[in-house]
Amino acid sequence: MADQAPTDQVANLHLDEVTGEKVSKSELKKRQKQRERDAKKQEKAAAAPPKPVVKKTNAEADEKELTPNQYFEIRSRAITKLIETKDPYPYPHKFHRDYDLNNLAKEYGHLKSGEQDESRTLRVAGRIYNKRASGSKLLFYDIRGNNGVKAQIMCQAQAVRDGAPDFEKQHDHIRRGDIIGVIGYAGRTAPKTKIEKGEEGELSIFATEIILLSPCLHQLPDEYYGFKDQEQRYRKRYLDLIMNPKTAQTYRTRTKIIKYIRSYLDNAGFEEVETPILNQIAGGATAKPFESHLNDYNMDVFLRIAPELPLKMLIVGEYDKVYEIGRLFRNEGADLTHNPEFTTCEFYEAYADFNDLMNRTEELVSGLVKQLTGSYVTTFTTQHGETYTVNWEAPWRRVEMIPALEEATGEKFPPGDQLHTDETREWLKGVMKKVNVVCPEPQTTSRMLDRLTGEFIEETAVNPTFITEHPKIMSPLAKDHRSKGGLTERFEAFVCKKEIANAYTELNQPFEQRLRFEEQARQKAQGDDEAQMIDDTFLNALEYGLPPTAGWGLGIDRLVMFLTNNYSIKEVLLFPFMNPEQKKEKLPAEIEAEGAEQPQVHVEGIAHK
Repeated sequence: MADQAPTDQVANLHLDEVTGEKVSKSELKKRQKQRERDAKKQEKAAAAPPKPVVKKTNAEADEKELTPNQYFEIRSRAITKLIETKDPYPYPHKFHRDYDLNNLAKEYGHLKSGEQDESRTLRVAGRIYNKRASGSKLLFYDIRGNNGVKAQIMCQAQAVRDGAPDFEKQHDHIRRGDIIGVIGYAGRTAPKTKIEKGEEGELSIFATEIILLSPCLHQLPDEYYGFKDQEQRYRKRYLDLIMNPKTAQTYRTRTKIIKYIRSYLDNAGFEEVETPILNQIAGGATAKPFESHLNDYNMDVFLRIAPELPLKMLIVGEYDKVYEIGRLFRNEGADLTHNPEFTTCEFYEAYADFNDLMNRTEELVSGLVKQLTGSYVTTFTTQHGETYTVNWEAPWRRVEMIPALEEATGEKFPPGDQLHTDETREWLKGVMKKVNVVCPEPQTTSRMLDRLTGEFIEETAVNPTFITEHPKIMSPLAKDHRSKGGLTERFEAFVCKKEIANAYTELNQPFEQRLRFEEQARQKAQGDDEAQMIDDTFLNALEYGLPPTAGWGLGIDRLVMFLTNNYSIKEVLLFPFMNPEQKKEKLPAEIEAEGAEQPQVHVEGIAHK
């Protein structure tokens, strides 16, 4: 259906007479039903025996007993009135913040209890997490500003600066969750209880004026119970970041990891480039792509599953070392370690081979861990509560795939140059049955080898481990092993039983590459949706000459998971993909208990990957 014109959209809005907003018909009905439920609840409460009267100190004490919907309506009315009267306007255009709260302890930590430094006016800002009153003329705010730095704001009626609104007018309309600007000076409080114990008061900003910069219309979750519902944390990441400092720390650690990787590659002489997200052919990896359509060209396209092929074309075009950090898209399942879109780093280095890249991987990742944590040893706790102690220090363990599988299964595998045959495929089915490992259809040789590797080798890879020398049938873009027929010069790096990196000496022989693509096409014909397509443009680039080259890819999300001790990938993605929220009419008892749901437990739904 065509989009409605803006005037039609406005005409379809209805006035909410309670809040003064114009909202859609469905939103208005939802609010009216909620008000009816609230009214019935109040009638029931009015009919109940009277409770002992408790004296309230202020309006905020009454507001704590409101339902979330009632609070939102009352707060919306109050803020709407401020917008109309501009007394004060609750959404000012600018507040000049000139002081970083990170420096408060360093620059004013020498102050003793009761001391103040009025020689410098400080202008800070932040969100209120707690508001406490000590009488009608003294208030304390706990705020967080400058990326989560905590600070106490002390407000005294007698300290209001000339020209500022009076004390009550500044503070009466401010609530927990609001973002405020503070003008004042540094000092240290002198509470009698602390001084009697020989302790110093709290370093604070002594406010001379408080300015509302942006009100919070909703009740923040209770300080004691917090915001812990897992599903809602993922859907409302903004609220998760407000309420859970650990969440914010995870993403700041992620930023540091990406910065380190970029700095390492820049210093090693690599050049950062960008390659297309939309492609006519989904290549460069074994995965199922997302499909889309370009209307102007009447052409079906794919979101990239890997940047490998265009990056290697740049090596053909005389780049020596290139890398790209960016998003990939794979139309596969989502579970604890997989998301449909995810972040990787891929680089390609001319005149290097897979041995060079194993050394570079150890150097990069070990150095990153040391820089980030101050040690080579970290811990990681799985979904089931099992804790791994991981030593990232080089050198890492190296395991050859086929010999390790022979040892695990007790079977002698066919020669490498026979692994692609139908006879080997049927033989592998028997091996799978013998060792009781299940491989869902299609049971291609590549998929069965992958399952066996996951069962018998990856399960031993808690400390960083290189699994090396994959069969050609599993590695359509890797170069033949120089001394072992049917195998390739490839490795995968595993930590805590999960893959974090994949690399190989690149296949640069165009005739062999075409044969590999044709084998992939045969696997696709057998029903493997993840097999690669034939890319004639890439083959044409190889015909111009790709120098001896090694390529490498690192899953940044997985690495962040291990270094921040999060077993779910959703914890390290700011906005993970979520199914649409299923809405239903809630019973009054459910509404009362809202916010007390038990966290959902997610399980890993994709078998080995």
